[in-house]
Amino acid sequence: MEAYNPNPTVYKSAKTIRKSGAKEGSLWLVEDEENIEDSDEVEPLDQDEIFDLIRSITDPEHKHMTLEDLMVVSAPQIRVGSNLVDVEFTPTVPHCGMSTLIGLSIRVRLLRSLPQRFKVDIHVKPGSHQSEHAINKQLNDKERVAAALENPALLSAVEDCLASAGLRGERLE
Repeated sequence: MEAYNPNPTVYKSAKTIRKSGAKEGSLWLVEDEENIEDSDEVEPLDQDEIFDLIRSITDPEHKHMTLEDLMVVSAPQIRVGSNLVDVEFTPTVPHCGMSTLIGLSIRVRLLRSLPQRFKVDIHVKPGSHQSEHAINKQLNDKERVAAALENPALLSAVEDCLASAGLRGERLE
């Protein structure tokens, strides 16, 4: 595999963000276990909770570093609406050949983890990649994403990016 950025800048990771009162293993605040079933209220998500979901995804080119370590993702690059999560990511170099795989890994992590009511938009930071438009089109087209995930080699690469933090298959409801 060709190295697109053989010597990336590595940044110090922030401490894990966890709201007080959060149930262990959950990103949602839990006030009282008994009242959960009685409540129809949907607890809103914020950018820190979404960042916690994606920060530990492994960079596909640098297997020992996370997207957070390389500043590919950060909390300020995430916007959360009532049913929308919009994630912007910054490739480490303008010609990064792994950008689509990074975006696909972020999308798969969020689709597997968030309630189904959320629409997820993933895009490259404007001006950070020479193929920005093509990558954004690929990452936000349902048919293209589905076709990519039907490719066993590509799916395996996504699973490898997600495996480092035990991020296979679970869904938070």
